[in-house]
Amino acid sequence: MTGTYFVPAEAADQRLDTWLVRQLQGVSRERVQLLLSQNKVRLNGQPPRPSLRLRGGETVEVLGDPAPPPLKAFAEDIPLRVVYEDDDLSVIDKPAGMMVHAGAGATEKGTLVNALLHRYRTLSSTGDELRPGIVHRLDKQTSGLIVIARNDAAHARLAAMFSGRQIRKTYLALVHGELKQDHGIIDAPIARDLQRRVRMTTRRQSGARHAVSHYTVLRRIHSRFGAFTLLSVRIETGRTHQIRVHLASLGHPVAGDTLYGAPARLAKPAARSMSGKSAPPPETLVLNRNFLHAAELEFAHPVTGKPLHFQAPLPRELEDFLLRLESPRA
Repeated sequence: MTGTYFVPAEAADQRLDTWLVRQLQGVSRERVQLLLSQNKVRLNGQPPRPSLRLRGGETVEVLGDPAPPPLKAFAEDIPLRVVYEDDDLSVIDKPAGMMVHAGAGATEKGTLVNALLHRYRTLSSTGDELRPGIVHRLDKQTSGLIVIARNDAAHARLAAMFSGRQIRKTYLALVHGELKQDHGIIDAPIARDLQRRVRMTTRRQSGARHAVSHYTVLRRIHSRFGAFTLLSVRIETGRTHQIRVHLASLGHPVAGDTLYGAPARLAKPAARSMSGKSAPPPETLVLNRNFLHAAELEFAHPVTGKPLHFQAPLPRELEDFLLRLESPRA
């Protein structure tokens, strides 16, 4: 975006910021304002005011691209399902669709952190300004239990417990297909997928991180939409998308998880018409989230050492999905 521009006489009396928007094609007024506020514009060698009126004949230099302002979490009045709270920590039952915190390219509104700041005002400051109190994460479309640190001492201890695998995390997952074994261990390193950066993969060894998941079959479902298996999954490690990518690597993606191969819509095969008339459209079933729920957390209190065990039931939308799936008719 660097360059030097000459102000013609006919631009006299125009605001500098307005004139610059016309010169810098494809650059918004907001970005021009950011350039000016960050002293990346010179008018005859001096930093000008954005509202300065041009006279004509000036030389305008643009010195570089504007740096976006850092994202910062802010308090929002958003309802929370608080499972437990004390002066050191809080355990929240997060709904699907809520991001834990904002990040690069992500909205700053509606996050769990924003809701926590409204409730508690202050949280641990160990992380950056976008992630106060956050010790571990849940994906946006994963619901369930997440523990929050309310002060720095609790944060440090909880982080050490997660690192030392002293916190037991158990999830419920519904996957496509029928897993034959009642129990299994998936020990497969996970790395970023270089072809699709939003995905993780078990097929790349370079840069992969150790990851272990244990699963137990709770029930096998033979529905009019196909075969499914409901699992309890305990993770030893907490890699990005771990359960989702591990189960997909077995050929059994989590229901609703289109990123890892699950269909967006389940369709019952259409019945043949014996009368020669056109058959009715096939029955369909849609789940607008992943069928993955953090159902249990078990750990010692980071300050008192008291054993803590929390459970969160399946949310209504997942219960309803199971009922429709297992029903002989819609």
